[in-house]
Amino acid sequence: MSATAQHRWLAQYPELGTEPLPIEPYISPSYFEQEREKIFKKVWLYVARVEELPNPGDYKVKKLHACGTSVIITRAKDGKVRAFHNMCSHRGNTVVTESGEETYGSSRAAVMTCRFHGWVYGADGRLVSVPQEERFYSCFDKAENGLTSVHCDIWEGFIFVNVDPGTVQPLVDYLGDYGRHFAGFPYDKMDFGFTYHTYLDCNWKVAHDAFAEAYHVDTIHAGSFPNVFSTGLANVQLFGPHRTCGVCLNLAAMPPSPVGTLANKLARGSLVTSGGSSMLPPTINPDRRSDFAFELSVTFPNLLLHVSEGIWFTHQFWPIAHNKTLWEGKYYVQAPGTYSERWALEHAMTLQRNAWLEDTATMEDTHRAMESGAKTVQHLQDEEILIRHGIVSVERYVAA
Repeated sequence: MSATAQHRWLAQYPELGTEPLPIEPYISPSYFEQEREKIFKKVWLYVARVEELPNPGDYKVKKLHACGTSVIITRAKDGKVRAFHNMCSHRGNTVVTESGEETYGSSRAAVMTCRFHGWVYGADGRLVSVPQEERFYSCFDKAENGLTSVHCDIWEGFIFVNVDPGTVQPLVDYLGDYGRHFAGFPYDKMDFGFTYHTYLDCNWKVAHDAFAEAYHVDTIHAGSFPNVFSTGLANVQLFGPHRTCGVCLNLAAMPPSPVGTLANKLARGSLVTSGGSSMLPPTINPDRRSDFAFELSVTFPNLLLHVSEGIWFTHQFWPIAHNKTLWEGKYYVQAPGTYSERWALEHAMTLQRNAWLEDTATMEDTHRAMESGAKTVQHLQDEEILIRHGIVSVERYVAA
């Protein structure tokens, strides 16, 4: 194999360099604080899908540990989706009591009531009722004490927020060519699936990196996907801080599985099968390769979006501390129409869940070894181009 073929992504993106990259940003508490201030409190973050708030009065509360807040995402009576800090204007209590990382609720009257003293807010953020309002002083103006707004916008049904209190870059500009690359996929047609979350004792970038390459598949997934994704990355594209690539199947190496073969015939729910491109916009799998499995992408900073024929799924890695991360995985397919299709989809999602658990097994060990100080740099090969780009992108924000 020629040097050009071995280093094809270096040839395409030489500005990313080839040198070993430092481990310190993965284990340094002070570096993590800079990430919180300069990245997570400044950029757009994906927090919900529009399907989660179908009706006026529906709301979702999402904890954002890295931003030091939780946000309420609401659909008001006018149908508009908005976002607010989950903090009462009275004495700072949370308006919606959180019951986990994500809390859902609905009110026909499209209002939310703080349990502490009963202050009532509309789904549009207005303060609509204050018990014993007459006892407050003349300086109190109900119209000026609604919920504190958070920038909120929607792209392709994905709801994003930005907690920066100042003027921010519009979401469409922040996503740029990345947003245009993934536009037109029918995300809303696939709303059946499963969610998975766990807390990991590792830095958020350690968790992120474990999914940003296919180099590990032959080892970590030797049982679940033996030699299936061994063809390397395809169509790597970098869009500012965002990135994407195609992952293709090694069809000749796929072992026959009677159960898996039957499931794949009944319903499209597994990535480990050739699935066509009828749903894909022309920007994804542009060569229309028959061995195409899925597009793997990163929406900076912490969202991994994957799309395939009849499937899309996300991973999000939410920083809690420099050495603790909330990992959320959400997998979506088309709803089954028969019991046999339901069985096929459950089989596919179980296989996918097992693969995710195999990935989990490396992350805490990686972080613990990094903290030992035995090594100060990590060496990346050409197929780990997405990891290198991620490290460079984070550093650019932190150094800004």
